[in-house]
Amino acid sequence: MTVKYTKDHEWVAVTGTTGRIGITDYAQRQLGDIVFVDLPAAGRVLKQGDTAAVVESVKAASDVYTPVSGKVTKANDMLADAPETVNEDPEEDGWFFEVELSNPGELDALLDAGAYKAYIDSLE
Repeated sequence: MTVKYTKDHEWVAVTGTTGRIGITDYAQRQLGDIVFVDLPAAGRVLKQGDTAAVVESVKAASDVYTPVSGKVTKANDMLADAPETVNEDPEEDGWFFEVELSNPGELDALLDAGAYKAYIDSLE
C-alpha cells in the first residue's frame, strides 16, 4: 500500500488500482469537532482536484478535494451516523470514499509522508 498526501490535507492510500481517500489528522484538528460529512455517490467520476465531499464541523464547512482521478466505487456510509469517527481516526476508520484510479501517474505529483510532515511543520 502506498499513501500520498496533498497540500490541501487529503490523503490517498493506494492498493492495486483502488485509492481510499480521506482527510489528514492535521485537517481534522484544524476543523474541530466534525458533525456531518457529505460523501460522493458510487459511480461518480472525479478528476484530480474536483470537490468530492464536504465536511462540516462546529467551526466551518470545508470542501474535500480528490487527490486522484477515478470513478467512485464506495463511500464510507458509517460516517453518516458517526461523523466523529473522522476526528477519532482520520487516516483509518474515518476514510471518506474509494475510487478506481483512472490515471495512476497522478500519484507522482503528490507528497509522500516525509514531504507532507515537512509541509505541516512549515505551517505551525
